[in-house]
Parts: sequence; C-alpha cells; structure tokens
Amino acid sequence: MADPNLRDFARRVARIEKTHADGGGFDAEGTLGRRYFARRRRRLFPILAPFLFFLICGFALKATIHYQVGAEVYQARVERLKAGSGLSPLGGMLMQADPVTRLLSQQLRQMLG
Repeated sequence: MADPNLRDFARRVARIEKTHADGGGFDAEGTLGRRYFARRRRRLFPILAPFLFFLICGFALKATIHYQVGAEVYQARVERLKAGSGLSPLGGMLMQADPVTRLLSQQLRQMLG
C-alpha cells in the first residue's frame, strides 16, 4: 500500500518541475528571472516578412522604372525581353506593367511632377 503523503509530495514536485520547465520560478523583485529568458514561440511573420519586403521592393523598382522611362518605352523594353532567349522571357513576364506598377507610377508622377 502506497503512502498518501508520498503521493502528495510527488504531485507537488511534478507541479514545481512543470512550472520551472515553462520558465517559471521564484525570482527576486526587480531581477530578470527565468521567465524573461524563456524562448518565445516563432510565428509566421518572420517567414512572411522577408517575402513581403522583397515583393514590395520589386513593385517599387518596377514603378520607378515605369515612371522614369514612360509607359511606351517601358512596354517596348518588356516586349524585347519577352522575344529574347534563355531567361529573358521570364524577365519580361516579371517586368510586365501590372495594375500595381501603373498605380505606383501614377502616384510617383503626381508627387514628383
């Protein structure tokens, strides 16, 4: 027959060990304890942020070029890329003036004159 006090003691120890594993503990007032240094869960944003940054930079670059050279010259250059060989058609497809590029180019035209 098991001792009830021993079972109670084992449950208390298990609870304290779980609290310590979760980063809890007894810390002095005003100090940085275990909970402060506990590793935080990673979220989707650190993976998504570089992708969004790259996408925004791409649209900004396309819009700037579209604004600088003009719509007709830009479209002619894209057509030349599409008619090329190798990876040029892929570049032509990526550099195609989409609605976002045209909108940003128009905004640049309004802001810069």
